Parts: sequence; structure tokens; C-alpha cells
Amino acid sequence: MYNYFIIWRNQIVIVNHINALFFVSEEKGLKINTDIFETNILNLSIVIGLLVYYGRTALADAIKNHKETILKNIQEAESKFKEAEENLLSARKNLETAKNKAEDIKNQGTILSKETLKSLLEAIDDDIKRLKKINLSTIKLEEEKSINEICLKLTNLSLSTAVEKINKKLNSTYQKKVITQTIDKLSSKVVSVPLK
Repeated sequence: MYNYFIIWRNQIVIVNHINALFFVSEEKGLKINTDIFETNILNLSIVIGLLVYYGRTALADAIKNHKETILKNIQEAESKFKEAEENLLSARKNLETAKNKAEDIKNQGTILSKETLKSLLEAIDDDIKRLKKINLSTIKLEEEKSINEICLKLTNLSLSTAVEKINKKLNSTYQKKVITQTIDKLSSKVVSVPLK
């Protein structure tokens, strides 16, 4: 192996691992060296031929393995894609079902709240009517109680006034007169009743 330093158009070019395949001529510039033995083209062609012959199967195997890996990855990706599509469809169905259930629950809640409000208003109305009846009954009871108390007081007052008047007027002469009148009335009634 030789290292060559080539000056080409005022630049230094380093040529490594090439056995003088190119040469520099001061008059003509950079030229290809056509001497087969000097440039070692035979060795290079043998190495390249061996690489092509033996490397072909290794390269074919590597390409085949790579192709199988790629196909396997594509199949996995397609199956995952199909699975994702199925999951997406399932999720959409579940979402639609959930929306329908939510709408049903909302409608049922609205209906239930209206029914509850209606029953509460009816219960309040019934309570108001019942309280009015109780109130009227209480008022009537209080009126009757007041009337009875007033009647009792008036009766007691009248009785006491009558007793006082009777006690003032009552003397023995008057008592005899009242007794005589009462006896006369009773006797006239007894006489007028026919006997059978």
C-alpha cells in the first residue's frame, strides 16, 4: 500500500489505498494509469469477483430476511390498523349508545321532575283545602263555644234576675194567690178531660 501526495491545481490531494491507479503528469495533469501490473487491477478484479460471488448469497439472504421482516411488519401494522378500526367502530357505537342513554335519562328526569312538581302542587293544594276546613271547623267550634258561653251567662243572669224579682215580690199573700190560680187552672183541665 502506498500513500501518494498529489498536487492538483495548487491543492494537495492525498491518495490512500490505491496503487497508482491515477498519476499526475506536469504537462497533461491528472491521468489514468493504464499499466495493469502497476495499478494492481488484476488483484482488485479478483477481490471484486469474489465479493460478488460469495456476497451475492449473503446479500440475497440479508435482502430476503429484510423483505420478510418488512412484510411481517406490514402485516402486523395492517392487523393493528384493522384492530384499531374495529375499536374505533366499537367506541363510536358505545358513544352513540351512551348519548342515547344520556338523552333517555335526561328525558326521564324531565318527566319525573314535572310529575313530582305536579304531585307536590296537588299535595300543597290538598293541604291548603284541609287547613281551610280545619280553620273553618275551628272557627265554627269557637263561635259555638262563645255562643254557648254567652247563652249560659244570659241564662244565669236571667235566672238570677228572675229569682231576685221573685224574691222581692214573693210574700205570703202573693204565694197564696199564685197557688190558687194554679189550682184553678189544673182543676179546669181535669174537669174538661172526658172519662172513658
